[in-house]
Amino acid sequence: MDEGVADYIGALSPLQRPLFDRLHAIVLAEHPDAEVLLSYGMPAYRVGLRRLNIAVWKHGGFVARHPTLSRGKGTIRIRPQDAEGISDEELRALLGGALTP
Repeated sequence: MDEGVADYIGALSPLQRPLFDRLHAIVLAEHPDAEVLLSYGMPAYRVGLRRLNIAVWKHGGFVARHPTLSRGKGTIRIRPQDAEGISDEELRALLGGALTP
């Protein structure tokens, strides 16, 4: 893991960290070969030419079952309270699919 990513993760608040850890684990379970690096100031998972960025926003943030989470082209914001209603299976399909050609 890129040192910048470790610093990013270490700086997460106790409220944000569990959700980030959950998403991070799901991505790596689906794509254990993913390269994890810092891109545009946020963690990015890269498999071949495909990339998935996961970041934490101060104000928090698929779309078919959770339309209120959509925040524009290619962006889904999931707040910790939103994540409680989303199964790991749904997240796995969303996150794993983003890196699958």
